[in-house]
Amino acid sequence: MASTSSATASSDPELYLIKQIRTHEVAIAELGSLSSWRTVYQKNGHLFFRTSIQKATSSEEKQLDQAKAKLEKLNSQ
Repeated sequence: MASTSSATASSDPELYLIKQIRTHEVAIAELGSLSSWRTVYQKNGHLFFRTSIQKATSSEEKQLDQAKAKLEKLNSQ
């Protein structure tokens, strides 16, 4: 699966970034709909670690901002 993602990123970086942005937006929405007592696991490399909903949401928002910045930079060229 990783090779498919990298192939997509190299062939059409704009489409890849748009898909990444959508993925992060969906993750943020789903995290927002969870009850505070739910267990959340966040992927870090190939491992999953237990974390709080707030920390997972913050991480997704940071990744979303980075992807949007990359897309903006790509579109400004």
